Amino acid sequence: MGNTRKFANYCSVIVLLLGSLIFLGSTGHAGDQIIIGWTPPDITGVFKTATDYFQKAAQDAKGHGIDVKVISQSPATHVAFGDQVAIIEDFIQRKVNVIAISPIEVEVIKPAIKKANDAGIPVIIVNLLEPIEGVKVASYIGFDNTDAGRISAYALLDYFGGPGVLGSGEQVKLDPGAYLDLAWWKNLYQKVDPKTADIKARVAIIEGIAGGFFSTARLNGFHEVVDPYAGITIVGTLPADWNREKGINAAEDFLTANEPGSLDAIWAASNEMGLGAMLACDRAGRLEVAGQGAGPGGGKVAVFTNDVTPESANRVREGKMIAETHHGFPEWGWYGTEFAVTISLGGKVPYIFDIRPRTMYQSNADLFYPKPALEPINWDVIKGGGSPRVK
Repeated sequence: MGNTRKFANYCSVIVLLLGSLIFLGSTGHAGDQIIIGWTPPDITGVFKTATDYFQKAAQDAKGHGIDVKVISQSPATHVAFGDQVAIIEDFIQRKVNVIAISPIEVEVIKPAIKKANDAGIPVIIVNLLEPIEGVKVASYIGFDNTDAGRISAYALLDYFGGPGVLGSGEQVKLDPGAYLDLAWWKNLYQKVDPKTADIKARVAIIEGIAGGFFSTARLNGFHEVVDPYAGITIVGTLPADWNREKGINAAEDFLTANEPGSLDAIWAASNEMGLGAMLACDRAGRLEVAGQGAGPGGGKVAVFTNDVTPESANRVREGKMIAETHHGFPEWGWYGTEFAVTISLGGKVPYIFDIRPRTMYQSNADLFYPKPALEPINWDVIKGGGSPRVK
């Protein structure tokens, strides 16, 4: 009888220990199912692209004997702040192995991340490189939003007379597959004098959520580059909440307020808003097409934007948008799943993984879609608890 009771107590301890391991969710074996809870800030094409590649990487892992399931949930709109918090809390209750988040806004989700920390669930942040104070994050996959704004600004300067690959200024010969990242642009413009450069344009800006972290960072980067140029005039800035319909409305307001010949370009800080601006300019008969540039005061409006998705890559190929800064949505999903699995199986991942934002334009759009260049994932090393991205 005493031996039976001891055996029962022993079994109870084992069950409790197993339950604790399941709850922590941060380690496991290759034969167990790994569940990733992924929450983007909305359901637009931008974040659908990232979600698609979370799933593609999960399928790739299954082909190597690792059972990975990605649960994707998002708020209905980019301003439904409380919804993303509720989604993260739901993932915690469901005891997923890892939570991956593209924050709707940084401050809004911090309490939910703290809850994940308390529950022992690792968190991966995408769409951001700047560490979030006061919380524990296993890895940041993304880009510097200020740098992304800077790159868009350089593309605009190029198109309206500066050196580069887009406009009528000094043309630069590129090596195949060259990255037009911030370092490339800075090097190109280091000897250009903003006060005397023959660069002229009247530009309207469509930002995201006014005062929000991401919008402010991109605006700051854009202004830092263009403001010193005497020939660049910013005619106004309007928010559109990262939304296409609101982007259309903002662009229509700018077109109404600035008659043909008095507006040369619109820079929209995101893909959805940029596509909206393109549609508004096209409907008004004022859309500038790459290669057919009327130039400053010519009556047409050139559209520049940020993000890069399959849809926008096609519009850039058609010349309907001049240039777009790539933010790496396929990379978010591809490496997001890789890092989540690595963590779950006991490996280490980079704390900061920079996508390196860069310029997409008509001549290099094929480098981005339909087949973005992504590094293969070494699942065999990961399956053994290894860390292929950490030396």
